[in-house]
Amino acid sequence: MITLTESAATRVHNYLERRGHGLGLRVGVRKTGCSGYAYTIDYADEVGPDDLEFSSNGVKVIVDPDSLPLIEGTEVDFIKEGLNESFRFRNPNVRGECGCGESFNV
Repeated sequence: MITLTESAATRVHNYLERRGHGLGLRVGVRKTGCSGYAYTIDYADEVGPDDLEFSSNGVKVIVDPDSLPLIEGTEVDFIKEGLNESFRFRNPNVRGECGCGESFNV
């Protein structure tokens, strides 16, 4: 299961409302970077036949089956620090991250 904090859920909900369409948040991983994997995040307009769906704080979270073992149990947060805003991932499966924080390994 993937969960969203209240802050992340509010951000997604507000964005989808302004956008006028969309089902929820798509979260996954791709192979890249110096440590192996990087998170992918996008607003979902459809659910594929193999995709997994979770609901967290009133928002649908969609994950492809290949990504789930790498991010199972992850909490997605939305942080505002001064002028910067970003989604942050708390993934219990991470064994290490690269120095720049852009990629991780499990």
